[in-house]
Amino acid sequence: MLSSLLKSMRLRTLPLSLGGVLCGALVACFFVGAANNASKCLIIEIALTACALQVLSNLSNELGDYRNGVDSVSDRQGPAYGMLEGGLSERQMVLAIRITAVCCCLFGLVMTWHSFGTLLDWRAIALLVLGAAAVWAATHYTLGKNPYGYRGLGDFFVFIFFGLVSVLGSFYVVAHTLVVKPQLVILLPAVGMGLLSVAVLNVNNIRDIETDRGTRTTTPIRIGEKAAKWYQTALVLIGVGCFFYLPMRPYPMLVTLPFYVWHLVIVWRGHGRRLDPALPLLVLSTFVLAVIYAFTSAFSTLR
Repeated sequence: MLSSLLKSMRLRTLPLSLGGVLCGALVACFFVGAANNASKCLIIEIALTACALQVLSNLSNELGDYRNGVDSVSDRQGPAYGMLEGGLSERQMVLAIRITAVCCCLFGLVMTWHSFGTLLDWRAIALLVLGAAAVWAATHYTLGKNPYGYRGLGDFFVFIFFGLVSVLGSFYVVAHTLVVKPQLVILLPAVGMGLLSVAVLNVNNIRDIETDRGTRTTTPIRIGEKAAKWYQTALVLIGVGCFFYLPMRPYPMLVTLPFYVWHLVIVWRGHGRRLDPALPLLVLSTFVLAVIYAFTSAFSTLR
């Protein structure tokens, strides 16, 4: 059961959620100068909350697909997970989702209290409302009566929560402000992280375009595989470009470019299962890019 649960948690996706929150939190520490002993604990709490939300999303998505009968071992293009292999029952998955949701709430409450010293301040309440929205988004991609993932709205929600909320939210938790000069230092990576996260979803949907057809609506199904690959190229190029903010002296980020080129080569040459290696490559490259950007912000303050 444990090995099946670990498969269903899809731990290889965690760097994507970690990249956004670490980028926002570290920029707050380095560029705004909010670094102190308290911020170090906050970063750990932010990371735990983000990881719990990612796992909650992964487990909920698998349960939703299972209940709606959109996956089978024979036609699945990506790796098979716990329920599909028979290692987890529906009851066990529901229990795992509930436990993970409780962890999300606990981590979020501790993070908010540690940041503001209270849960009654309007800023803390606003952050908790945002956290509740994140839990809802994590559980309703494929679950519920009208899951937004089946209606082609995944790109929008991923951009909002993996990009804007992830980067700007973690920045605010540490810095207690969204005002920074120049403002693009934090706005551009938030947009870039959102676009690259959408790219992760899009290449997954390109891989599964044949098996998804007739069961859900995704962007590749709407526009076709070739157009979806052009869409993927635009997402990656613009997303990566957002991190190359010239006043930040972005030379260290250049080390990630060959990996993005490699990713796009796989996308354009591959089809179906052959696209699966493009997913971890994009996830890890984006994590490294986001962290390098954050540390580069520290050097820019020393000029």
